[in-house]
Amino acid sequence: MNDKSGLIGGRLDRVDRRWAARLALVAGTAALLVLLVSAGLRSVALVGVGLAGLAVTAAAVWWVLARTGVVRALALVLATGAPVAVLVFYAVAGVLWVVLVSLALWTLAVSAGRTALAEPGPPRTPERRVDPPRRPFLIMNPRSGGGKVERFRLVDRARALGAEVVVLDPAHPQDVAELARRAVDDGADLLGVAGGDGTQALVAGVAMEFDVPFVVICAGTRNHFAMDLGLDREDPSACLQALTDGVEIRVDLGFIAGGDVGDVGDAGDAGGPSAAGRERVFVNNASFGAYAAVVQSPGYRDDKARTTLQLLPDLLTHHTGPRLTVRADSVAVDGPQAVLVSNNPYRLGDPAGLGYRDRLDSGVLGVLGVKVDNAVQAASMLRGRRGSGLTSATARQVVIDADAPRVPVGVDGEALTVPVPVRCRIEPGALRVRLPRHRPGVPRGTPPLNWRRVREQALTVGRAAAGRAPR
Repeated sequence: MNDKSGLIGGRLDRVDRRWAARLALVAGTAALLVLLVSAGLRSVALVGVGLAGLAVTAAAVWWVLARTGVVRALALVLATGAPVAVLVFYAVAGVLWVVLVSLALWTLAVSAGRTALAEPGPPRTPERRVDPPRRPFLIMNPRSGGGKVERFRLVDRARALGAEVVVLDPAHPQDVAELARRAVDDGADLLGVAGGDGTQALVAGVAMEFDVPFVVICAGTRNHFAMDLGLDREDPSACLQALTDGVEIRVDLGFIAGGDVGDVGDAGDAGGPSAAGRERVFVNNASFGAYAAVVQSPGYRDDKARTTLQLLPDLLTHHTGPRLTVRADSVAVDGPQAVLVSNNPYRLGDPAGLGYRDRLDSGVLGVLGVKVDNAVQAASMLRGRRGSGLTSATARQVVIDADAPRVPVGVDGEALTVPVPVRCRIEPGALRVRLPRHRPGVPRGTPPLNWRRVREQALTVGRAAAGRAPR
């Protein structure tokens, strides 16, 4: 019965994707016909004007970020004025409605084409049913996420489920890693955190060290780790179901160490002490370059926008800050302005899924390097993965060096300074994560659009459903 149901479901999915491919071809053709029929030869000029407007806007945004004074002011005018000028041009030419209709049809075509190419995949990470913990231990930060711990009554609900809960006192910073270690020594068989990703990483390192399961309670501001675990970020209390009706998966952890002896210094997150002399865990990413330097500024917490605009010009033009070099297996990048090393790669081909990781158990780090030296390269970033200023790679180990003895690093959003060379590595399957059996899950990604494959899908998938695979 199960095999038959799966077969029927698979055939229905293929039929749906066939019709999505047909819709993509029809909508794409209609978008072109609307332009050709309504504008004739002018359609080529219309497309050219639109692309030129995008390129000018991208270049102007680069000047806004990389320049100061009068040049920045003029660039801001250009960045806002270029799109308006394009729209005015279309309106004066009497073809604004044509462009809008064609753009809407093209958007539909791209969306349908991506849907047509999306393949149903196997379960992303194997999971197994587990018995409830006997002595769960949870750490909760009342300040995280604007007070989610109190708003969702997480302390009372966790204690009602038999958990021991320690609520951090903002006035008296505590070493959360040491709290977790003492709890395991006292018999805790599960560790969990309601707080930000930086605190999650510190306690996750302890859970890995003692091989006890770890529970993520998404009470932070952004909750990126919880998002990629497929948890319900709108209701942190739903995460507590992992204590009574849970499943367990194994995910990878990233590690960062600086210098020749693994020093990582100046760790100020969650009230923890300096992590000098050992590797530090990251569950999301470690960022280097412009962003990491900005978040080190004392004024960043009080006025993020002003501080960023003040510091970025010198950072982007290499007038201040260390010059970085990156080696990720066989890939090397010299002088990038920003580098992101992530625990598993982020999506790049799916604009709607940027910020997501499809897996947390692939066993490789993701590496993104941005190197933009002029407005032309900034405009080329519109090409995404193919842009000349963007380097994307995967690696088991990444080494970041610099022309300075120490570099600023953002580790899961927390500001550190680390001696060079900085080494990032990944430990596959290092962490046991306990999750609620019922959870939203991670939205499925879509592949890059390939019109040849869309056409083949529209024409051949029907034969595949009848039992003959497409050529």
